[in-house]
Amino acid sequence: MPAIFSHAIDVAVSPACACGRLRRATRALTQLYDDAMAPAGLRVTQFSLLRTLARDGPLRISELAERLLLDRTALSRNLDPLVERGYVEVAPGDDARTREAAMTKKGTTALRAATPHWERAQKQVASRLGRDKLDALIDVLGELESLHPSRRSSTRPSPRMAGRGSRLIPNQKQR
Repeated sequence: MPAIFSHAIDVAVSPACACGRLRRATRALTQLYDDAMAPAGLRVTQFSLLRTLARDGPLRISELAERLLLDRTALSRNLDPLVERGYVEVAPGDDARTREAAMTKKGTTALRAATPHWERAQKQVASRLGRDKLDALIDVLGELESLHPSRRSSTRPSPRMAGRGSRLIPNQKQR
């Protein structure tokens, strides 16, 4: 055996990586939803953003990113096309340092038009997994979301966020 493989991990005895499996499952599920929602012209990530704004009303960009567990770059990647299409408006917030996102009437119309496509994808997943497994999966995913640095009780910044100027205490609102 070549020396490069002599210290390889025996994958037959090592447990599956939860993160790797979840990321693959996420890609598969995202593709299913994106395909179902294509007739509405929205990706599931954009649909989720619109649903958040419809449920919560106008939000500061930082609050929207936190609720969706997205960093600012990922939020922009999903938000910018919605702004360009007139579904979301971004305006100055209550103070000059903040910006606020709000859904427009056109966005509300797009969300309503996309909802049946999303519901069809939801039904596909429920049919494949069964209602009990789907409910259990949603519960487990909620527990996993609590592992995100913004949702933990620790005040130590995550390695990913360290050095980005973000020294907020989790769950503390940025001003």
